[in-house]
Amino acid sequence: MKPQVYITRRIPQAAVDSIAAACDYAMWDSADLPVPRDQLLAALSGVDGVLTMLTERVDAAFLAAAPRCRVVANMAGGYDNVDLAALNARNVLLTNTPGVLTDTTADLVWALMLAAARRIVEGHNLIVAGRWTTWSPMFMVGQEVSGATLGIVGAGRIGTAVARRASGFAMPIRYYNRRPAPALEEQTGARYCELDELLRTADFIVVLLPLTEETRGMFGAREFALMKPTAVFVNAARGPIVDEDALYNALQQGRPGAAGLDVFTVEPVGAEHPLLSLPNVTAVPHIGSATVATRIRMATTAATNLVAALTGRPVPNPVNPAVLPPT
Repeated sequence: MKPQVYITRRIPQAAVDSIAAACDYAMWDSADLPVPRDQLLAALSGVDGVLTMLTERVDAAFLAAAPRCRVVANMAGGYDNVDLAALNARNVLLTNTPGVLTDTTADLVWALMLAAARRIVEGHNLIVAGRWTTWSPMFMVGQEVSGATLGIVGAGRIGTAVARRASGFAMPIRYYNRRPAPALEEQTGARYCELDELLRTADFIVVLLPLTEETRGMFGAREFALMKPTAVFVNAARGPIVDEDALYNALQQGRPGAAGLDVFTVEPVGAEHPLLSLPNVTAVPHIGSATVATRIRMATTAATNLVAALTGRPVPNPVNPAVLPPT
């Protein structure tokens, strides 16, 4: 018998076809809406593997509903939706899709940096509201990007890709990471510094950290108070890394001067969220990896991981490889 698989969202056909060639599968029939939790748990009873999105909580209850499950293939680079300890306790493999979304997400970081610095959304809204009446010397002035200091918090794949793009803007780069990153320094001339120094000196502060217990709430009132009044703060990592109330208050007080946000603590974020009322906030709906090509690559990578794990082939992207049987 073929392995049984459940796919928690409608994904690109190329990924479905690669799963269908080796497995029997069922798939939630929506690309836009997540499968309701009760229907998800009911669908897991006979499956050997599950292809999940960030919208699915993979925890002890999930695993209890899937007693045969051997692999969870998360269609994301991160996996903060997964209780990794619970998977390890059950010897269930977790896989992810690192690398395939690196450049796309780095591009989005730069879009947020430029849009926030040059007040793109604010200017668009001003025109749409019919409030552009004349030109004046200091009308809609923003912050200079070329030659400004870029501060990167998190020197992984995406942080390195963001830094590489800074060469075209002649930006000196400072970075903070759990440990120095010699490859980043060699490729981009970036200089390691402690977090407080980075916050005090950078003109652009970009957060690209994974969400862990260590990073949860890492940016609060103290950190924002260290930033320049002209600084642009960008979060393209995970919402809970930032204390959103503290960011709201800091932006109102003018330190930092602007923010670009791809992620929020609760997603989807409601239109009534206080941060969305501020003219110096540029917000987008968690679209860091949202290009056609990248989402197809993510889906096919997740499918490849899933099939490999279920058919005894080498798994390209294991998160917890210790649970794999010895080869």
